[in-house]
Amino acid sequence: MTQRSLSVLILCTGNSARSQMAEALLRQLSDGRVDVVSAGSAPQPHVHPMAVATLQSEFGIDTTGLHPKSLSQFLGRHFDYVITVCDRAAEACPVFPGAPERIHWSFEDPAAVKNDNQRRRAFEQVAAGLTDRLRSWLALPKVQSRL
Repeated sequence: MTQRSLSVLILCTGNSARSQMAEALLRQLSDGRVDVVSAGSAPQPHVHPMAVATLQSEFGIDTTGLHPKSLSQFLGRHFDYVITVCDRAAEACPVFPGAPERIHWSFEDPAAVKNDNQRRRAFEQVAAGLTDRLRSWLALPKVQSRL
């Protein structure tokens, strides 16, 4: 029997920066072998332009399909892992079917930085931090065995 692909939901509040970057980065780092989506408890209307710019310029990622999604559209779906990337999302994370493993990585919101140059650097730092965490997570034997 073939095991289904690994399924991951990445959550934050607005689903416009951190979770969007994590979704795109995980898709790239796993060579598409992980079924990954992101969502927010209060999704913004658009992905933050600096998240898009960072993914494109620093990682060469095509951001065409990225868009904010509401957590509510995934409430009945089974996930192997639910990863929260902001503290508010971790506190309000609902229960999902099948008891997925929950992981919390706390990243400050880079969009909250006021100065344009510092905000750009904050987006780059968050993306680099997400990449490090995702690489470490992907290297875990229990994750590797599912790829």
